[in-house]
Amino acid sequence: MNQTFTIKEKTKQIFVLLIPILITQLGMFSMVFFNTIMSGKYNSSDLAGVAIGSSIWSPIFNGISGILLAVSPIAAQRFGEKKSNEVSSVVRHGIYLSVMIAFIVIILGFFFLDPILDKMKLPASVQKTAFDYLAGLSYGLLPLFIFNVLRSFIYALGKTRVVMVIMLMSLPINFFLNYAFIFGKFGFPELGGAGAGYATSITYWVIMGMTLFIVKTQDPFSSYSVFANLKEFSWDKCKEILKIGIPMGLSTFFETSMFAVVMILLSKFNVTTIAAYQSALNIVSFLYMIPISISTALTVLVGYEVGAKRYKDAKQYSWLGVLLAILIATGTGILVVAFRYQVAGLYSNETAVISLTANFLIFALFFQISDAIQATAQAALRGYKDVNLAFIMTLIAYWLICLPVGYLLANFTSLGARGYWIGLTIGLLAAGIALSIRLIYIQKRKFINIQVKEVV
Repeated sequence: MNQTFTIKEKTKQIFVLLIPILITQLGMFSMVFFNTIMSGKYNSSDLAGVAIGSSIWSPIFNGISGILLAVSPIAAQRFGEKKSNEVSSVVRHGIYLSVMIAFIVIILGFFFLDPILDKMKLPASVQKTAFDYLAGLSYGLLPLFIFNVLRSFIYALGKTRVVMVIMLMSLPINFFLNYAFIFGKFGFPELGGAGAGYATSITYWVIMGMTLFIVKTQDPFSSYSVFANLKEFSWDKCKEILKIGIPMGLSTFFETSMFAVVMILLSKFNVTTIAAYQSALNIVSFLYMIPISISTALTVLVGYEVGAKRYKDAKQYSWLGVLLAILIATGTGILVVAFRYQVAGLYSNETAVISLTANFLIFALFFQISDAIQATAQAALRGYKDVNLAFIMTLIAYWLICLPVGYLLANFTSLGARGYWIGLTIGLLAAGIALSIRLIYIQKRKFINIQVKEVV
């Protein structure tokens, strides 16, 4: 990354980071897509098991990733301050935390996975596939978490294309392993849907191996000697990551789990409504990769400028990122609304499902704009390492506005399931406004002096 002087240069810098991050996000989405599609081709029971396993794993993974991705703003600030030794130390302690968290998750899964699945009262074949899928996936937790830390380090230096290349190289491997393990090809055991878990785990080991090799041998990463002094350990360094990472992780977890709760609340409606909601949510989630990619780039750029004490540049990046996210969300939202019946038709052949999905997608325009504002404003705050109040704001918005408003509109008005979309939109907009006000406040009060003040 280099210092920028004009809005044009800053816009270019955002896109230089953004496009590889977006392609990486698409790559990660493709792995889940491969798991789902190939399991469905095996049989419907295995598809259901993989879907259940993914729904359990997704909020946990997103929450933990939020904790480990805290390495990114911290390392970016140290990079901006030109403190190379401290960058290396932050990354090392991120790796230590990733190892500890991986073992904790595996131990908790050993004791609690069966009881959780039992309470869901699933058909025996579905429950077995879900358990075996998650068991297979557990072998890849350690490399996945270490990769997330190294990915944060690479992003902090602005070299986002490196991760993109690694992800693109891993996709054919994942596709091949899925095919081999699910269907029992090329001498591999036929594991059905559970094979997707083992295939993904092996892919994670390959991804981590490639990332380790690049960080250890290629410039500029090798100059930081991340793997030197591995015996050095400081709880204070771990606490610094956790101080920022836990609010980030919890915020991500509560947002992800909010959508899962809405799905549970929708279970009182008919199958057509549930299918239409899931289809519309899948479309919106796919498009959400754009603002989340902008957010990742924004956290790095703001953190870098704050570390260099160029607060005016940090402020410009913050609002430029928010504006870009709004414009892109508006553009994609209008396209989705304009072609809503064609888009809905990709997910179902049933007229009733297509019609209701298309109806839900009308709300997607306003939903996407609200989500884009809150995601990018929160990302800018993370660049300033301002996460505690932001977490409280999002928690209130997600669980005290989104869900209650959606529930009331869905159950006590004629809106029905549409009420949940309105509730989600109102809550996300409230979060966006609150986070934007907080961003304005810290830019005017906390980051105007020469000395950086620690934001509490």
